[in-house]
Amino acid sequence: MDSVRSVALGYWIGTGSAAEAEPQAGLSHLVEHMLFRGTARYTSLEIDQLFDGMGAEVNAGTGKESTSVYTRVLDGHLQAAHEALADMVWRPRMGADDLAQEREIVLEEIAMYEDDPQEKVFDVLGEAVFGSHPLGRAIIGRPEVVAGTPAEDLAAFHAARYVPRNVVVAAAGAVEHDALVGLVRGTLGDRPRDAPPPEHGAPPDVAHAPRRLFFAKTTEQYHVCLGAPAIARDDDRRFALRILDTIFGGTSSSRLFQEVRENRGLAYAVYSFVSLHEGTGQVGLYLGTRPDNIPKAMAVVGELLGRMQHDPATAEELARAKENLKGRVVLGLESTTGRMNRLGSSVLADMPVMALDELVERIDAVTLDDLAALAAELWEPGRLSAAAIGGDEDILRAALEPVAPALAA
Repeated sequence: MDSVRSVALGYWIGTGSAAEAEPQAGLSHLVEHMLFRGTARYTSLEIDQLFDGMGAEVNAGTGKESTSVYTRVLDGHLQAAHEALADMVWRPRMGADDLAQEREIVLEEIAMYEDDPQEKVFDVLGEAVFGSHPLGRAIIGRPEVVAGTPAEDLAAFHAARYVPRNVVVAAAGAVEHDALVGLVRGTLGDRPRDAPPPEHGAPPDVAHAPRRLFFAKTTEQYHVCLGAPAIARDDDRRFALRILDTIFGGTSSSRLFQEVRENRGLAYAVYSFVSLHEGTGQVGLYLGTRPDNIPKAMAVVGELLGRMQHDPATAEELARAKENLKGRVVLGLESTTGRMNRLGSSVLADMPVMALDELVERIDAVTLDDLAALAAELWEPGRLSAAAIGGDEDILRAALEPVAPALAA
């Protein structure tokens, strides 16, 4: 990107909560934390000082199917930043003392997360939709796994997954491709070149009946999610699904936001969402509201879900959603971090990195019939599971009656 002086740089690793066995639940996230404890070359403080001295931040994230470690620096600092990032990824400290300190931090993070029902409810929904499959587990992990995994087991987990064939290095901005390749080659060292990446688990069996899961907790609001299995990330209908989500609840002009919040004042936060994975995906919606508003808010949700079955979009809504999606795509590609994220996640997932013109064509090709077919398949109320956190499950059960009577029962 000739117009910028910065480089966004990231390492993308093919490990996340969906690749973990039950006794490993949370180890991908714990390893991500350990990357910042230091290496044979750098202490933890030296890593912080190095990036602070470049006016940059270094960060990381763990998802269902990947872990990423990334930074954005001035082009003149690329080599130094990459050397530190590569050392963190390939050669982190995994000693017992370092682990003992970091596991306490992660346990505090889990405790903080448990105190935040607006976040936790999405994992409750994951369990309702995907059951015991790893996709139904919290990415952050379980306290007993974090507290009980020895340092040597965590080091073995890292060694098995952080191998070159399971890693993508992505960069965007003021960077030359061949020069970056040279930097990466110079930092691999003795990493095993032919170790196979870990196998992802089989897609979940989603043939079970929809579930209702409720966590009783004293809160000011009830936090409610509805959701169901959806299409996989490589399904050609993903463009239509993004547009359907935009119309239903993905923007401030969407039906869900307008009817629940703007027209009736029944919630502050209300929206729909889509997540796409290998072999499957998920659609869902979230709303948070006070107990006395739950029946009225869910009745509106039920009306909107029913409307989506026979009228998923008007021609005007379709046109506006297409322009919205194209705008978000183009604006995202003007960011070095946005381009780096797109490259890293796409290549790691073996997805095509489409040219902008092709992306626009695929969005423009979506029709009203495409939306109707997806709405009927994915958002039929009878296939939705429910998850909620609040004070009294009976309030939720009664509120679900106009949405999905089977869930209420």
